[in-house]
Amino acid sequence: MKDGRIKSSDLEIRPVLEREVVPFCLDNQQLRSVEMIVRLDAHREGIHRAVARGGPAAYAVRRDRIERTWPRPRTVPR
Repeated sequence: MKDGRIKSSDLEIRPVLEREVVPFCLDNQQLRSVEMIVRLDAHREGIHRAVARGGPAAYAVRRDRIERTWPRPRTVPR
């Protein structure tokens, strides 16, 4: 995924939901190719764990972690 934002339009979201996809995006679009590879490799185990948990879910690969960005966990009112 180039853009980490998953839109709410049916055309964009339907394939992700139907196929239970687990896409990943880098949180910094200014990284050079080598930096992208290093970052993805550094988080390889976390990426594998996220894929094993299944989807649909989207993650951002940040410098120090991977973070689920979609769908957002629902907040339960107290």
